Amino acid sequence: MITDGVRWWARNNPDRLAIVFDGTDEVDYATLDRWTDNAAHRLAALGVGNGDRVGFVGANSLEWIASAIGALKLGAVAVPFNNRFTPTEFRHQLTDAEPVAVVADEASRERMADAIGDDPIRLLPMESFAEQRTAPHTPVPPPTVDPDDVAIIVYTSGTTSKPKGVTLSHRSFVSFLTEFAVTEPVMRPGGRMIFVLSMSGMPGLPWHVLHPLTRGMTLFYERGFDAKAMLQRISEQRVEVVCGVPLLFEQMSALPEFAEADLSCIQLATVAGARVSPDNLKVWLDKGVVLRQSYGMTELHGLSSMNPVEEAIAHPEAVGRGSVFTPHRVVRADGAECAPGEEGEIVAKGPSITPGYWRNPEATEAAWRDGWFHTGDLGVADETGLIRMVDRMKDLIISGGYNIAPSEIENVIAGLPGVDEVCVVPVADERFGETPAAVVHGLDAPDGAAVVAHCTEHLAGYKVPRYVVHAADPLPRMASGKIARREIRELYADVPATHAKVR
Repeated sequence: MITDGVRWWARNNPDRLAIVFDGTDEVDYATLDRWTDNAAHRLAALGVGNGDRVGFVGANSLEWIASAIGALKLGAVAVPFNNRFTPTEFRHQLTDAEPVAVVADEASRERMADAIGDDPIRLLPMESFAEQRTAPHTPVPPPTVDPDDVAIIVYTSGTTSKPKGVTLSHRSFVSFLTEFAVTEPVMRPGGRMIFVLSMSGMPGLPWHVLHPLTRGMTLFYERGFDAKAMLQRISEQRVEVVCGVPLLFEQMSALPEFAEADLSCIQLATVAGARVSPDNLKVWLDKGVVLRQSYGMTELHGLSSMNPVEEAIAHPEAVGRGSVFTPHRVVRADGAECAPGEEGEIVAKGPSITPGYWRNPEATEAAWRDGWFHTGDLGVADETGLIRMVDRMKDLIISGGYNIAPSEIENVIAGLPGVDEVCVVPVADERFGETPAAVVHGLDAPDGAAVVAHCTEHLAGYKVPRYVVHAADPLPRMASGKIARREIRELYADVPATHAKVR
């Protein structure tokens, strides 16, 4: 099962460091195994059992990891929530996942309590799981788990206002580990990896926590992202694996300390979530670090294709050819292979891809066709099968690595008096790659400040538009009657140059 790696290394290399939190708090594998066993017993005493969902929400902490692995040791299903969400956003995911308990840190507890309301969901303080670290230890007997049982549900922003729950089974997780081990030998016992982003999505618990811990690696787990601290940690602790969004690499390379930092330790550096600028690729290459553009999505276990080292210099915009057991293709609408250079949809298949969406057979059936998972992303392959991503067929906005569904923002703004029409599109942003801009039509539409205030009440901060544009005329529509989102995107592409930010 998904926690077997923690048990294995606790018995075979008990003194090896499993996690170093924020540079000071060290946890070896033996301690981590005991701590998570004790956390499991605590959850079991509250009635959590095999197959039950347990939610987790909070800033990065050792207690987040200990409580989540504890739940997984019971055969329960871990459900990470975004600690930046409002009660409205939490509510949908609670209704969908139906957790028996939610573990929340102090900063998130009040919002989560509002979302839970009168539902029979236990709300537990995340900080209280610190007590299990030094409590007397009693091993947890392994539950009866089928390899195809769901282990983790990660919610992803889709093109609708209601996120879908992407399931990871014990089998799909192990398949991903196996495949990555074949292609990337640096992911080995004793290797060193760093993680600075949020625990709310696929990069958190599945990718940067269970992934290295199952391999017997040491995870340098940071409280949050600070460019100077991250650069120093990589250099001084000889971190070998660095994965993240372009923003991390851009901010580190902009530091004065970057010029003198010894980064010869880095053996694998991947970037995903947005394209890396050629200038930043060159800056890192001059330091001897090849930034390898990668492709993936929550449904593809976060990362399913990576530009080979030998291609990353000559074709830095490429995202690879898939992986050993997860081939990728670019196809036409009828499923036929595109000719080299022809745009089409990127599709993939393999054992590590999600088995399906939680309690959503319609969405699962729509995504899988003839054994291939349809990503909704446009790509182009060359004669060798090397793929370059062109655009998202889906309308997701990717801001600083976060996925944002425009329709979710539109539904919130449409509720304001005076708004007749609204369309949210991505515009360029120096810091985050792209950011939401709301194009609003209505004779009595509220001003930008009112739109921002309303969105802030109902949406996480990264979803709140940074630009609000008032259109004098009705928004253009297609023959079907739908708002012509692509046309609006082209019409307002220069918004950052013509309009001031509203926040």
